[in-house]
Amino acid sequence: LSVARALASDQGSYRCVVSEWIGEQGSWQEIQEKAVEVATVLIQPTVLRAAVARSVSVAEGKELDLTCNITTDRADDVRPEVTWYFSRSPDSILPGSPVLARLDRDSLVHSSPHIAMSHADARSYHLLVRDVSKENSGYYFCHVALWAPGHNRSWHKVAEARSAPASVDVTWLEPDYQVYLNASKVPEFSDDLTELECRIVDVKSSEASVRFAVSWYYRVNRRSDDVVASELLAVMNGDWTLKYGDRSKQRAQDGDFIFSKEHTDTFSFRIQRTTEEDRGNYYCVVSAWTRQRNDSWVKSKDVFSKPVTIFWASEDSVLVVKARQPKPFFAAGNTFEMTCKVSSQNIKSPRYSVLITAEKPVGDLSSPNETKYIISLDQDSVVKLENWTDASRADGVVLEKVQEDEFRYRMYQTQVSDAGLYRCMVTAWSPVRGSLWREAATGLSNPIEIDFQTAGPVFNASVHSDTPSVIRGDLIKLFCIITVEGAALDPDDMAFDVSWFAVHSFGLDKAPVLLSSLDRKGIVTTAERDGKSELSLERVSVLEFLLQVHGSEDQDFGNYYCSVTPWVKSPTGSWQKEAEIYSKPIFVTVKMDVLNAFKYPLLIGVGLSTVIGLLSCLIGYCSSHWCCKKEVQETRRERRRLMSMEMD
Repeated sequence: LSVARALASDQGSYRCVVSEWIGEQGSWQEIQEKAVEVATVLIQPTVLRAAVARSVSVAEGKELDLTCNITTDRADDVRPEVTWYFSRSPDSILPGSPVLARLDRDSLVHSSPHIAMSHADARSYHLLVRDVSKENSGYYFCHVALWAPGHNRSWHKVAEARSAPASVDVTWLEPDYQVYLNASKVPEFSDDLTELECRIVDVKSSEASVRFAVSWYYRVNRRSDDVVASELLAVMNGDWTLKYGDRSKQRAQDGDFIFSKEHTDTFSFRIQRTTEEDRGNYYCVVSAWTRQRNDSWVKSKDVFSKPVTIFWASEDSVLVVKARQPKPFFAAGNTFEMTCKVSSQNIKSPRYSVLITAEKPVGDLSSPNETKYIISLDQDSVVKLENWTDASRADGVVLEKVQEDEFRYRMYQTQVSDAGLYRCMVTAWSPVRGSLWREAATGLSNPIEIDFQTAGPVFNASVHSDTPSVIRGDLIKLFCIITVEGAALDPDDMAFDVSWFAVHSFGLDKAPVLLSSLDRKGIVTTAERDGKSELSLERVSVLEFLLQVHGSEDQDFGNYYCSVTPWVKSPTGSWQKEAEIYSKPIFVTVKMDVLNAFKYPLLIGVGLSTVIGLLSCLIGYCSSHWCCKKEVQETRRERRRLMSMEMD
């Protein structure tokens, strides 16, 4: 008996049994049998050992190379099967541990993309793990099985062994760097630009798989020891996504907060318009992000910068305007000149806009508490006429910039009506983001008074009418009579602007309505009216003006008065406009003519009643004559003479 490729199952006691058979009559019969113990066979087990280095340390991102060395006493045709396992603990059971790589008996390798397995010879097998991370720290096992060929091309496992756990420690060399924050642009006033730079310096052991990101924080500057929480302004993750905090979200969308990365090691934060609420402490946090095998990024380290304080003294803006008059004494018709000097404090790079205002002097009841805007000059030196309505002197006022802080106002051919208090209203503007401006402060100068001390004539106006009460349809005549007191004037040296007004009510509780006006050049202007009556205005004498209402109606009743603006020729030949005067109102009534009012209705009524009566009589006659006529037939009686009965 020869047993080739003995297996462990072939171990045991062998005996030989011999039987003797004879053949009779065509059949066989056993006549004797004898058994003998031949031998007891002991199969020696295959010696197999697997060994791996007990402790290995490798840096993160490097390659892990482990070798499984096999020792066996078999030299015949056996094939090994090598499997690498990984476990977090050294006493893990193999079936429950994940398989890293396997080399089967046909020398085929089964592994993941970042793990390779190879063998230098029949007794040494290598495991190579690329780009290790902290997740690869743990214990590695090597399991070896020997397979021997059997009959019919089958294989039998003859031995297996597991190595002792190999402790692998993945060390991470975290980036070593410092963070410094400095203010490249510090604000001195509100609305100034603030720029902070967060710089990474002294970078050591920085791998390609490390990425730096930044977070910006703000903290209120308190003098006390109270703990103040920091407010997140913006944070940048490892994938370069930027997220805003609640404090900066709206202002970042408006473009007031700008977060950027200038260079690989520099991050910047800009505040386009710094407000007083932005004063405080700012600091940045630079985070190191490490890329994982699945291309994700994990934060590995944070480094804080020292805070930078943004602060300026919040002093109030001061603007002082002083006005002066180079020529304090002048007469009507001359040129009035006023200069305004401006000085400011705590205003950054100011530019000034100027507005010239005029007020009536104290005691003038024509327009009390009325401030008139004459001319303005903005911060870009653009001149604009405000409420200057004197068409005859359209170019009579000039406002110019003498210096950066000095302005001059001139008014040519001054009139008596120009008397009043003149001021300069100056507004200081600070530049904001290039071409934009912000109003910083406003100041009003001291008043400069124009007062004409003249002994000229005094004008009065009154209204007279011979027909204050008229019948509807009659002519209403109203005279505006001007009287002159004081110095006598040549009629050629006087001219008047006359306007007529009416208040159509018994009292003066309604707004006056302009009826007609006649200027000093003789041009008449009549306002549009809804009634059928017509107006005419004429100058009947030097000092009398006549207003006539033709075809008066009921709505023409009310209070009538005239306003007169005298013009006096000065010795220099220029016309001076005097103060406007008003007459007392006169009440005009429009009555109704009773006879004329009822004449036509009575005639029409009598005529209509007569016609209707005659028509009724005619209708009655016709009806009785043709429609209601009947024929009456009378039965004639026979006339018989009565005879006496004796004759019958």
